Amino acid sequence: MKRILTVTVLNRPGVLNRITGLFTKRLYNIESISVGHSETEGVSRITFVVNVQEEKEVEQLTKQLNKQIHVLKVTDMTNQSVVARELALIKVASAPQTRTELNGIIDPFRATIIDVGAESVVVQVTGESEKVEAMIELLRPYGIKEIARTGTTAFARSGKRAAQPKTSFIV
Repeated sequence: MKRILTVTVLNRPGVLNRITGLFTKRLYNIESISVGHSETEGVSRITFVVNVQEEKEVEQLTKQLNKQIHVLKVTDMTNQSVVARELALIKVASAPQTRTELNGIIDPFRATIIDVGAESVVVQVTGESEKVEAMIELLRPYGIKEIARTGTTAFARSGKRAAQPKTSFIV
């Protein structure tokens, strides 16, 4: 099961390396990682998406993360109602005559073309991972030259709403 874990840490050299080392020791593959400054100076927030099957494994991983000296807080957001987003930049092969066709694909996703070259365009898309994946699959027949993705970043929703079941993506 894919889990979203957030870890709030003191922004010190080597912290990220020690934390990812815990995942490595336990043989968990990090599917995505997003790191950035938080609202507090000197504190960073790391969001991991990791595939962990058993609840006991998540509890053990959380305990070990909490033991790290620079870790302030660990939260498993998997069963919470969350707002989660990812950013992707996609360079797509595009002759001038196919750009109108590409716009027809891009517009329903609320994505934008942020750079235009002689033989390619760069598309920016943000949203849940499923939306980004759907966009990539639709652009693949045109010839994807490069993809850069940020990984998921997430917050718990405000209020006491129950987690919503995952639904398929509808454009």
